[in-house]
Amino acid sequence: MRPLDEKTLKTEQIFAGKVISLQVDDVELPNGKVSKREIVKHPGAVAVIPVTADNKIIMVEQYRKALERTIVEIPAGKLEAGEKTEICAARELEEETGYECASMEWLISFYTSPGFADEIIHVYKAIGLAKKENPATTDEDEFVNLMEVTLEEAVQLVKEQKIYDAKTAFAIQYLQLQEALGK
Repeated sequence: MRPLDEKTLKTEQIFAGKVISLQVDDVELPNGKVSKREIVKHPGAVAVIPVTADNKIIMVEQYRKALERTIVEIPAGKLEAGEKTEICAARELEEETGYECASMEWLISFYTSPGFADEIIHVYKAIGLAKKENPATTDEDEFVNLMEVTLEEAVQLVKEQKIYDAKTAFAIQYLQLQEALGK
């Protein structure tokens, strides 16, 4: 098998924002030719699957400007510089839902769009949920509606395209698998 690595010859940062940055790299391809790669750099994120004692999934409905619509999602958020993923997961759970948990169980990490972005999402399951008396609040530019749904209702939301993102679809499939395995 031939090597597939691309050697970076030059990087030009085009944009640096609050959440992402964009760079254009000149790369040498495995065949020796040169090409350009547009890359979105992202600090990474966490997502939390919170399931209550009565087996309801806590979700948030949020307007997503990139889609020009609201969608239903599991709680999630961007990692701060140097922040541990489980700390970020607990923070996002509290900020978006008002819940805290006894522990966080790491499930999986995956890249969202490796063709053009380096964003990685670390998915956790929140265990031992309790409503917090004085929870931290969402960011000042973030507005969410809280929902508690059964697994069957969540599957219906996928069919209706109200759940329409990969991390939440993964969460639903994970819970379906756990149910099928009797866990």
